[in-house]
Formats: sequence, C-alpha cells, structure tokens
Amino acid sequence: MNKKTNSLAVAATVATLTLSSILFSGCDDSSEAASGISPQKMADALHLVMSSDRTVYTRNVVNRLTKQDKVITASEHWVDDKALPLPAQMFRMGAEMVAEKSNGEFSYSLQSLWPINKQNAPKTDAEKEGLQFIADNPGQNYYAEETLGGTKYFTGIYADTGVAAACIDCHNEHKDSPRTDFKMGEVMGGVVIRIPLD
Repeated sequence: MNKKTNSLAVAATVATLTLSSILFSGCDDSSEAASGISPQKMADALHLVMSSDRTVYTRNVVNRLTKQDKVITASEHWVDDKALPLPAQMFRMGAEMVAEKSNGEFSYSLQSLWPINKQNAPKTDAEKEGLQFIADNPGQNYYAEETLGGTKYFTGIYADTGVAAACIDCHNEHKDSPRTDFKMGEVMGGVVIRIPLD
C-alpha cells in the first residue's frame, strides 16, 4: 500500500468512526441506538460525510491538478474535453446514484441563490428561505419540515463554501454565473438534504 492509498484508508476510517460517533452520541445503551436516530442527527451526519468528500476532491484532486501542478483541466464537458469533472458535477453524480439505490430513504442536492446551472436554483419555500438563511448567518444550518407530493420531509440546508481557488475562479469567471465576486470561505450555495418522515 503506497503512502497516498494509506492516507485515504486512514481518512475513510476516521470518517466512519466520526459518523458512528455523531449518529450514536448521547445513546446510553444499545437499545436506544437500535431504536434509531433523529432526522436532524441523520442529516447532520450525512452532511459531514458529503462535505468532507467534496472538500477532499476539490482541494486534493481538482485544485492540486489544475491550479498547482497544472497537469489537467476541470471542465463541465469533462468527457469530451478529457478533463476532470467539476466538484459540483461529482456531487450531482453521487446524488443521482443515491436516488437510484436508496429506495427514497433520503435525497440530497446542491443548490444556490446564484446558480450557474439554472436547475440548481431553489424551488420550494423551504429551499428559498434556507439558502437565504445560511447566506445571512454563516456557520448556521437551516432546518424545516415540508410536505412535497403528499409526503412529509425533514429538510436540512447546509452552507456550501468556497474551499479552493478552483471553486472561486470557476464561479467568478463562468460566462453564465450571475455573481462574479465570490471570495474564499464565502457561502456560494447550500446542500439540501431531505429525509421522509412518513
């Protein structure tokens, strides 16, 4: 096992232990753990894993290979351009695979008040209110319950911030971007996680 593979294995183990710790923190015995967790704790734990994976891909793959080492580009037309998928595309591909395999246990998406791709604009009242809330209140999450298509959902909305120059530059320089003044660490959008309550 080489050094990079070993580092990834350690990171995966830490993420798994962290997720277990979050899911079962406050559980006094195995019967409480077996009875389930709150939708908010589940959403928070899912977001921690998603955010960590997204940040690792953005910083250690896209930013390093495109900005630092300059050996490949990242492109929204990554197949045709033989380039890296953009972090938002990787996130969406993961969300689509979860939608296919999860039997509706939960869903997630990346949205923004300033989307490059108009499909990523907020649609429901909770999405609109939540994205505005996380933009106005850095470091805070937004939680709501909403009914969509006759099903009641717990909805958690979490800030998606610029974590690398590759993110900032892509959004600020994209011809379809409605906003071109993002800075490092600033809220650029939000991760919307839905868990059915019915």
